[in-house]
Amino acid sequence: MPLRVFNTLTNEKQDFAPVEAGRIGIYVCGITVYDLPHIGHARMLTAFDVVVRFLRWAGWRVDYVRNWTDVDDKIIRRANERGQDPRQFAEHFIDECRKDMLALNLAPADVEPKATGHIPEMIAIIGKLIERGHAYPSQGDVYFSVRSFPPYGRLSKRNLDDLLSGARVEPGEQKRDPLDFALWKAAKPGEPVSVTWESPWGPGRPGWHIECSAMSQKYLGVTFDVHGGGKDLVFPHHENELAQSEAANGEELARFWLHNGFVTIDAEKMSKSLGNFRTIRDLLHHWDGEALRAFLLSTHYRHPINFGEAAIVEADRRVEYFYESLAKGEAWLAQKKFAGEAQPIAEHVSGFREAMEDDFNTADALARVERVYGLLNARIDAKARADEVAALLHTARSLSGVLGLSWRAPADAIRERRAIAAARRGIDPAWIEERIGARLDARKAKDFGKADAIRAEVAARGVELRDGPQGTDWRIVL
Repeated sequence: MPLRVFNTLTNEKQDFAPVEAGRIGIYVCGITVYDLPHIGHARMLTAFDVVVRFLRWAGWRVDYVRNWTDVDDKIIRRANERGQDPRQFAEHFIDECRKDMLALNLAPADVEPKATGHIPEMIAIIGKLIERGHAYPSQGDVYFSVRSFPPYGRLSKRNLDDLLSGARVEPGEQKRDPLDFALWKAAKPGEPVSVTWESPWGPGRPGWHIECSAMSQKYLGVTFDVHGGGKDLVFPHHENELAQSEAANGEELARFWLHNGFVTIDAEKMSKSLGNFRTIRDLLHHWDGEALRAFLLSTHYRHPINFGEAAIVEADRRVEYFYESLAKGEAWLAQKKFAGEAQPIAEHVSGFREAMEDDFNTADALARVERVYGLLNARIDAKARADEVAALLHTARSLSGVLGLSWRAPADAIRERRAIAAARRGIDPAWIEERIGARLDARKAKDFGKADAIRAEVAARGVELRDGPQGTDWRIVL
């Protein structure tokens, strides 16, 4: 089937057709770096990471651009509160964001531009907007004239009358119309030099919306294929970005607009005031990054997703099942001394591709992958031919990889995940190993009562011991 995606602009699912055959240009609005990234950022980053992975796996050439907003009112305000230079402050949080991205197995974009590196491009677009009558300078600021662009509101499906009723002019703003938005902001007294640039309208810095117009155009051209981001960006950010870009260039900005849904925490909107704000770093103290990724992929990217204990536990179990299945398959093939080459099973590859070509339905794709793991286990248990097991193992690993899952060596992943699970329960893995050793000594001494007591002791703390040909293994019971 052809690739079909839901386009926010048309509000319907459409057959995908790129600007240039065989090549897809994707621009995703990244993070404004004034704090550690949260679970909502993880949702956006993971959704588009999988989109890019799948498109490349399916044979497309993808140029992926995801920006950093490293100059912004929030950044300047937070840096001032901490007595730091805003540019250095932003760089620190870019580094911290990258650490969390690594834990979630998020691949870097092909280009990760920073807003501060593209000020001349922004000034050029603003100048063109002024020349075309779509923008005007006002006491050092420059504003986009919303009413000069009749299609304004078509992305967010809003009309000007409704917008006007909720519009307001902030203190210090010199707008002609409350609907107008800032393209350039005059420098305020006391603002650091590091976030002030010279312009034809005086010293200042860019407005938020113009940043993405400049960066997307530089790396993908005036018109490109996919513009993505969180649903919260549809208005005003993407609506404003579309308006200023198309007003400046007289051409379509993006063919398709993709937006991921919101994340709630225990069915409530995430908010610091509610005390349910969850950074990725907070969650990584308790859960494996791959479990967080599997959780985020368990719901279609456009739908809202609720983060709760039951959901993350289920995702963690799924990841555990995948790695234990891979380890079981590898051990089986080693036992059979299988040295042949395996190919993915076409039936499962086709089903997976069908799910992903339906607007990147990771929930369906993930369920199909899990069925492959189930077949892998079933065929091993049935003592199937080694080449059949090898084909299932290869298929499971290959399709998981498209979703960014099962990327670690099984033994390493199982060990790392157990350490996290044990820490979550306040258990030292060394204590478990000591108890396993004591139980082995008791069994050797034929003191089976003591051996059973040790098993019961660790079970009481949520640790399951599992005896096998290679010795005694353990896992934390969720």
